[in-house]
Amino acid sequence: MTKVRHITKIAVIAAAAAYAQENSAPNPYRTVENWAKLPAPRQWGSTSAVDIDRDGRSVWVAERCGANSCAGKTDDPILKFDSSGKLVKSFGSGMLLFPHGICVDRDGNIWVTDGQASGGKGFQVFEFSPDGKLLTTLGKAGGGTGGEGFNQPNDVAIAPNGDIFISEGHTPNMGSARIVKFTKDGKFIKEWGKHGSGPGEFEVPHALAFDSQGRLFVGDRANNRVQIFDQDGKFIDQWKQFGRPSGIYIDKNDVIYVTDSESTSKEGYGYNPGWKRGIRIGSAKDGKLTAFIPDPLVPPNGAALPATSAAEGVAADVDGNVYGAEVGPKDLKRYEKK
Repeated sequence: MTKVRHITKIAVIAAAAAYAQENSAPNPYRTVENWAKLPAPRQWGSTSAVDIDRDGRSVWVAERCGANSCAGKTDDPILKFDSSGKLVKSFGSGMLLFPHGICVDRDGNIWVTDGQASGGKGFQVFEFSPDGKLLTTLGKAGGGTGGEGFNQPNDVAIAPNGDIFISEGHTPNMGSARIVKFTKDGKFIKEWGKHGSGPGEFEVPHALAFDSQGRLFVGDRANNRVQIFDQDGKFIDQWKQFGRPSGIYIDKNDVIYVTDSESTSKEGYGYNPGWKRGIRIGSAKDGKLTAFIPDPLVPPNGAALPATSAAEGVAADVDGNVYGAEVGPKDLKRYEKK
């Protein structure tokens, strides 16, 4: 082991020890299995995308067509469920290969990122009306690099003034690692970020969310941290107490929900020793952790965890119910207060 690697490993272990208490925060929720009902014979595929409708209770999900890709599928990937879990709307057949991120804006329109590309299709961001009408398309079909082109767009968030923010780059140390900003009319404004672990640098900027102050929270997943910026890209802070962030949701009261679907004590991808997977809940104002919903998956006989488990996407309705969108387990779980 090289000296640099040895020092890095010591730093990671020390950080894990410092935040060990973040694994033992109380869990005031109970799990509701099979809450969202799909019409037979359709079954859940992978999903990392969930958000709440403008009504505060209905749930929007972008699901990968019963598998981990919509390529060659005719299913509608964009789904709306009412507060009882009944499917009330679906659309988007044939438009998306790999729905990855979702955002419901203040007008109730639904934004979805397509995180893969094949055959001149994919790597775009779409805005739909609640009835499924295509309103906006950002990016070139099949992808591009730099400026207005996309290569692995992960998530999308809409600022209070309507400006559009997209995070890009799903592979550590390869391709892009940036945030791209557009006007509400889809005109390119700026971009920032590159590969690295310094302030304003990223390794897999997987999730985006705004707090009540208009600050942009970025789930910098492969750096095991959340970074916070103003809307011009100025670095404000970084938080590591929320684990390895795959998804972020911030409600109107500045309660922050952060998913960790990848932390593992095994060296290599996902290395974040001492951290448990699950959904951490706290304050977006000061970063204080208040609750932890642990990963429901417990491997038998001490077996290793898979590459991804628990929720990637997360949202919470006005009644405080939490929704976890799962890639590995292929599910949408609801968590209710006990």
